[in-house]
Amino acid sequence: MRNLRTLAVAALVGVLTAAVATPAHADDPVDVLTAGSVAGPNIAVGDVITAALNAGTTTTFHTTATGTSGITCTASTFTATVTANPPSPDTATESLSAQTFGGCTASILGVTGVNGITVNNLPYVTSVVSATGVVTVAGTATAPIQTTIVLRTILGTVTCVYRAAGNAITGQADNADNSITFTNQTFAKSSGPGTCAANGFFSAQYSPIQDSTQAGAGVFVN
Repeated sequence: MRNLRTLAVAALVGVLTAAVATPAHADDPVDVLTAGSVAGPNIAVGDVITAALNAGTTTTFHTTATGTSGITCTASTFTATVTANPPSPDTATESLSAQTFGGCTASILGVTGVNGITVNNLPYVTSVVSATGVVTVAGTATAPIQTTIVLRTILGTVTCVYRAAGNAITGQADNADNSITFTNQTFAKSSGPGTCAANGFFSAQYSPIQDSTQAGAGVFVN
């Protein structure tokens, strides 16, 4: 009987030890980025994040911060890969590998159309701060954030190259609609003739931001 009691105690100690050594899933840390809900499944490094413009909205490159002249596009998408997703509160990082624009028209004196908009020097490093939801896209000294816009004008085709002021643009993430909103992010002309505006102010709202690796689940910032 003593041997049976000893074995029972040993077994109970073993179970308790295993429980301490292997915490329950509910106690696992919540990372900065989760899929499907706040505090949902953590997004893994290597997951692919995608988004398009919020339905019914456009992206604009206005020639002034408060004006309406410039370029308007009815379509835009981006693709990024998660490179770090530490436990919250912290900063997650992504590699922005693609960004496209389509359905673009111009309302600039002397410009008759837009042949295309190309984002250069990809990939860019993107960071997401958990405490504020601030999203920053940054270039490097050798690969600055740069956009090339080809315009049709009354005198022929012109190419305008713009670079982001401070080599970065900043947006705001919102869990309410899984969006990232960029407002009047400043670009300055790097090269191009006088037909090209001296500055461009970029605004867009991308939603929903989705983890395409996890069946298109919405991306939440914790």
